[in-house]
Amino acid sequence: MLFLTLKINNLKPSIMKKIILFTVLLAVSIGCEKSDDLPLEQNQSKNLSNQSFHLDLAYHHAPVHYQDVDRTGSHGLKGKADYITRYDFDGDLNAKNNWNNISNSSNKGNAVGYYSIVETTTHYFITYAFFHPRDWTDIWFLYRFDEHENDLEGVLTIVKKDNSTYGKALGVVTVFHSDFYSYKAPNSGLTSGNEGIDGTLTLQNHEGIDRFKTSAEAKGHGIKAHSKQKPGGSDYVVYYPSKTTSEYPSDIYDRNVKYKLVNIFGNQGMWDQRFNISLFSNAKSFKKSYGNGSANAPWNWDDKNDGGNQGLLAGGIAYYPAHLVDEYFNGLGDFSKVYIYNPYIGIE
Repeated sequence: MLFLTLKINNLKPSIMKKIILFTVLLAVSIGCEKSDDLPLEQNQSKNLSNQSFHLDLAYHHAPVHYQDVDRTGSHGLKGKADYITRYDFDGDLNAKNNWNNISNSSNKGNAVGYYSIVETTTHYFITYAFFHPRDWTDIWFLYRFDEHENDLEGVLTIVKKDNSTYGKALGVVTVFHSDFYSYKAPNSGLTSGNEGIDGTLTLQNHEGIDRFKTSAEAKGHGIKAHSKQKPGGSDYVVYYPSKTTSEYPSDIYDRNVKYKLVNIFGNQGMWDQRFNISLFSNAKSFKKSYGNGSANAPWNWDDKNDGGNQGLLAGGIAYYPAHLVDEYFNGLGDFSKVYIYNPYIGIE
């Protein structure tokens, strides 16, 4: 040891620095090998497990979605403009060609429903979002004033954790353009908070699950509970959730179309694409080449008249859903706003 010390002390300072640097890197490498490799594998396994459970959870609570269809006016494409689909239905991530590309007969635009899950110690908050390439009108002199390329409306479902695998759904908040509407499940015990409850949800059994029924208007595609907004006439499509299958309506009267659930937090999904400047403006609204107005991502959904009174900012329905729900409803029982899974704010 003494001989080694003398030899090192006699080395040039530059060589000694290299030895010291090598020693530090070796120590770090050994430390990583002992403490980091296994947890990384465990984390990857945990993430895959979470993704699988989240898909099951989203499927269990996904709504039966009624989509009203309007055949009038050239901009509605005989009903096609009211079908839900992907924002990349045309095979690219350029949001500024969707208005034109949906009119191409080769672009069918099969149905999907985007979802994300946020979790506190007591509840799950599941966002469902439905995309249309056009927000349109059949009144010709309102073209460019009451239309815009791309449209995204949605639903926030509140699920209380209990002794069951997927918990109990208590109610929803729906997005209707720049307004939110709140609805309770039958026998949920929810009452009005700082915002009045707008009604009670109706249920429809699908594959042994009693699902909430939601309904989107034609043209503008704002969403409410089916009990408060039924399609007009016989031309409407009924969409059912699926983990694997994405279908295209056979016609405007199709009552059994599957929409595939797509995770917003998935690899290269909507959240990962938020800084894609071909798809989004300011990482929060879809780009457009046509019309007046814009389609916001869930993290920019906003109710025009609840922010001033309760401090609810744009995007809070995604970033802080427990806080929004706590403002909208009473009768929540044991209710925590401590997030344990929320990729919107970096908790994973």
